[in-house]
Amino acid sequence: MTSNKDGMNYAPQGKLRPVVSNRDFRFAAVHLDHGHIYGMCNGLTEAGGEVVKVYDPDPGKAAEFAARFPTAQVAASLEDVLDDPSIRLVASAAIPCDRGPLGVKVMESGKDYFTDKAPFTELEQLEEARRSVRRTGGKFMVYYSERLHVECAVVAGNLIKQGVIGRVVNVIGCGPHRLNKTARPDWFFRRRQHGGILCDIGSHQIEQILSFTGARDARIVSSTVANFHAKEYPELEDFGEASLLMDNGATAYFRVDWLSPVGLGTWGDGRTIIQGTEGYIELRKYIDIARDRKGDHLYLVNRDGEQHFTLSGQVGYPFFGQLILDCLHRTEKAMSQEHAFKAAELCLLAQKQAVCVE
Repeated sequence: MTSNKDGMNYAPQGKLRPVVSNRDFRFAAVHLDHGHIYGMCNGLTEAGGEVVKVYDPDPGKAAEFAARFPTAQVAASLEDVLDDPSIRLVASAAIPCDRGPLGVKVMESGKDYFTDKAPFTELEQLEEARRSVRRTGGKFMVYYSERLHVECAVVAGNLIKQGVIGRVVNVIGCGPHRLNKTARPDWFFRRRQHGGILCDIGSHQIEQILSFTGARDARIVSSTVANFHAKEYPELEDFGEASLLMDNGATAYFRVDWLSPVGLGTWGDGRTIIQGTEGYIELRKYIDIARDRKGDHLYLVNRDGEQHFTLSGQVGYPFFGQLILDCLHRTEKAMSQEHAFKAAELCLLAQKQAVCVE
């Protein structure tokens, strides 16, 4: 399922680093509309979780998942999953417009929820999820994979906390993707269902910006969307950008698009530049073009000089073990609930106020 050609089916695999014993954390996978569900479940099982049930309205999708994860029994219905008291968490990659309401239903059943990004397509869905979290005490976690499932991004976060580039004052993010339009499902081209480009893949960028700057909130200074090259799909946006002013004084800009050329050796040349007062970091996440087809490159420049780190297979993905322990102990080590929701809120606001250009 891991593919460097198609971001929809990109499912990183790491080393086994269990944080719990076998069967101590049982979870289920439901509504498998996006291939990210495989990356999500890879991460949880590598951290010691056991996926015990799978459900999708399409029996073929459920059977394919069960073949990949043999511990998963195909469930007859969503209720079959929600009524199982042994299941602690439900992971899902539903159609984006369904992710928020599904999360509320999961939490109301007494389970924690782990969804693919973007978790919402409307601000009203976010507010209902916030109310449900307060009402149930459940967790509504989000798979912001461009930081959580990328080793150079994990290391960048650690270096920032160590102060190696001083105070972060600016972040620039580029998140290009390959369209692969013939392989996309119908919902991908319907605005109501996917939420727009800033809501969708823009959520990765905003979550990273919040994390790397250490900000708790931000203001959308400007945002823009366009359909430059896919006119046969009038509800699709293939380009988006936004500028942000963070509540701690840092600034940020990101660009996302569906314009990756066919000659690129991967689905998207994702990059992030993090500027500090005493140095900077550049991440080349999935490829170092014309040099190395492997990703996870980190470039660091500070008072000690210039350094290049190749990090693929070196540090793993600690988020998943932290999430399991958070669910068991009701802590917030992996990601705070407010951080997950704030990233979603800001991408929805960026989408809502975006100027559409031709």
